[in-house]
Amino acid sequence: VQLQASGGGWVQPGGSLRLSCTTSRSIHDFADLGWYRQAPGQQREFVASLGTGVRQNYADSVKGRFTISKDNTKHTWYLQMNNLKPEDTAVYYCNGKYWGTGADEWGNGTLVTVSS
Repeated sequence: VQLQASGGGWVQPGGSLRLSCTTSRSIHDFADLGWYRQAPGQQREFVASLGTGVRQNYADSVKGRFTISKDNTKHTWYLQMNNLKPEDTAVYYCNGKYWGTGADEWGNGTLVTVSS
C-alpha cells in the first residue's frame, strides 16, 4: 500500500477529527496532496488539496472548518476537521498526484461518521 489513511471514527456534530495519510514512498514524489470523500450512494468528491509550497484549495462545503497540512519529515499529510456536520459523513480517501505524469495514487478509505 503506497498511501495509508487513518484517523476516521465516530464523532458528534460539532466535534473534531484529524485524518492522517502516510506514504511508503517519499512525500516529495507528489506534486499535490489531497483528500476526497465519498458518501453512501454518491460520487467521490474533492475535499482539500495542498500543492507546492503552501497553496491550499478547499471545497466550499468545508472552507473555514477543515485544514490540510503536511509533515515532510514523516511523509504524512493531514486533514484537520473541525465543527463536523452530519453531511460530512463519508469514507475519506487521501490522494497524491505524481510529479510529471500527474497520475493519481489513492489511499485506503477511512470512515468518518458524524451523528448524535
